[in-house]
Amino acid sequence: MHSRDRRSYGRRQKENAIMATINVTDTSFQADVLDSDTPVLVDFWADWCGPCKMIAPALEEISEELAGQVKIAKIDIMENTDIAAQMGVQSIPLMVLFKNGEAVARKLGAAPKGQLKAWLESEL
Repeated sequence: MHSRDRRSYGRRQKENAIMATINVTDTSFQADVLDSDTPVLVDFWADWCGPCKMIAPALEEISEELAGQVKIAKIDIMENTDIAAQMGVQSIPLMVLFKNGEAVARKLGAAPKGQLKAWLESEL
């Protein structure tokens, strides 16, 4: 295998390995979040946001650890401005927990994995 092919393969493997969270868009928000039978934690983030990138691995792990209890979704506020505006997002990272189509809890800012998981479990 050529070294470039190995790098590409490794990158694809890494991308496939971190698909625990789902990406949501303005278009899919209704079906993926509001119509979900399972609670959904939505992480409002942007590519330029350092704290957003810091918590991303923790959210991936939490998504796997709490599989079946909650879905974790990410929505890029720069690409999906309608939902961000409807939710009144002014600062990120902002995590909003939805149950039965309703926003029931919010957490603003980055935190260590243990704190994020404890907060989420207390809200479920």
